Amino acid sequence: MSRRRALDDRLHALERARALGEGRIADADAEALDAIVRSAAERRARSSEHTVVGFFGATGSGKSSLFNAVVGEPLARTHVTRPTTSEPLAAVWRPEGAAELLDWLEVRDRRTPAPFAGDDSLPLILLDLPDFDSVALEHREIATRLAGQVDVLVWVVDPQKYADATLHRDFIAPLAEHAAVTAVVLNQIDLLPRAEVPAVVRSLTELVRADGLGRVRVLPASAVTGEGVDEVRALIARFARDRAAASARLEADARGAARRLLAGGADAEAGSGGLVIAGAEASGRDAQRLVRDVGAASGIDTVAQAVAASYRKRAGQATGWPLTSWLLRLRPDPLRRLRLGDTTRAAERRGRDAELHRTSLPPLSAGQRAGIGRAVRDYVDRAAEGLPDGWQAALRARSADSIEALPDELDRAIARTDLGARGSWWWAVIAIVQWVALLAAIVGVGWYLAVWALPLLGLPPLEITLVEGWPVPGLLIALGALLGILLGLVVAAVSGAVAAGRRRRARRRMLREIDGVVRTQVVEPVAAERERAREFVAALEVAAG
Repeated sequence: MSRRRALDDRLHALERARALGEGRIADADAEALDAIVRSAAERRARSSEHTVVGFFGATGSGKSSLFNAVVGEPLARTHVTRPTTSEPLAAVWRPEGAAELLDWLEVRDRRTPAPFAGDDSLPLILLDLPDFDSVALEHREIATRLAGQVDVLVWVVDPQKYADATLHRDFIAPLAEHAAVTAVVLNQIDLLPRAEVPAVVRSLTELVRADGLGRVRVLPASAVTGEGVDEVRALIARFARDRAAASARLEADARGAARRLLAGGADAEAGSGGLVIAGAEASGRDAQRLVRDVGAASGIDTVAQAVAASYRKRAGQATGWPLTSWLLRLRPDPLRRLRLGDTTRAAERRGRDAELHRTSLPPLSAGQRAGIGRAVRDYVDRAAEGLPDGWQAALRARSADSIEALPDELDRAIARTDLGARGSWWWAVIAIVQWVALLAAIVGVGWYLAVWALPLLGLPPLEITLVEGWPVPGLLIALGALLGILLGLVVAAVSGAVAAGRRRRARRRMLREIDGVVRTQVVEPVAAERERAREFVAALEVAAG
């Protein structure tokens, strides 16, 4: 894979991580990612031919003197009064096309010296920068800004302050990812006894390795005697000839930002384990338990009981003794009181305005709302285990919105459920038998009345037929009454059993509707948030290499 393609992949992954981390990572981390992506785009839009090398150092390190020695001309002002460098100075070789790049770097002082290392074809920009520890705040700001923009960083230190904690902690260590485009020069070795130079170089090498720059070579040099200057110049020339430093620098920026976030980001505490996606996805059993708990708290048992009561009432009306069953009509239907009893209207609602229709269930009590809230929070807490803090906070914020929205959504789910509140085919059969029994009893009563009344009217008396010694009218009355009572008892038992089955079926159907609501409002957002966190970490891992 080419370096350009590798850089494209890293920056794309970093942009994706930034988008996925929106609202979930610290503002400082988001701003850092934005700055790196923006800076990379701006640098790549400018000269890809030129390599920008910056000389960084503390006050008294001889940075400007070394700059002059490497350039081969006294371009930078040097003096015993410190600091001497207040504005960045650019030595530019092959200046064609470099102006826009220097404008972006905000370097106004530009010089064109003699060919670098005898090679007039090198497209190179060498910067002498203000001291990073300058007493003037604006000087430090310039040095800090350009440390984030140049392609190659040359750290110039002196034998007296090469171990300065500020240098290593605040400047070199934070740029440890940039080892491939970093050089360290131990300047002013003429101030050391020659025998001590190797020991100081070893000590400085150990320090920069501790900073994270494991492969960086420490070059001893003296701007005064010229010793080691050729080696520094050759190293810079090699960077310029390769023309890969700019891409390597941008890769290091992306890699460093990604690794910092993987290590925990700006809010990470010392010793933290870094950014990982641990913990298991919420299981199907957890989701089922959530649906059951939410359903129980939403009032489906009340509706299911109403389905059973409504069935028993309508069964009694349809199959009871015709002379008394009409009294049941005076009792309100439990389902219709909840605006759920009309199956024809229910079918219409499901087709036309299912999302607008509401039940007449009483508002959820404080206890029911607390039960729903507790069930949702427990589920979200289990699902959030192992996620980074930002994602846990996002999940909890989403759960609060879900808890607020669920009561209305649950009511609509119950309203659009087909509760199966229909009659049974055998009601008509029983009703016919009841009417036959009633007619038999009426015939028996009428027969007796005729036997009594006809002689009073002067008509021939009606004989009472006997069967096995039993009068037929009496048998008709007894059989009609007994059949009506027996059917009533049987129908009551059967209706109770069927009503219990209807109650269970209605509860299952409501739970299915509630399952859809809970998955939409809670389960799927939780799964999406976990997936988003995984994609965020995966993007960072690509950017971090």
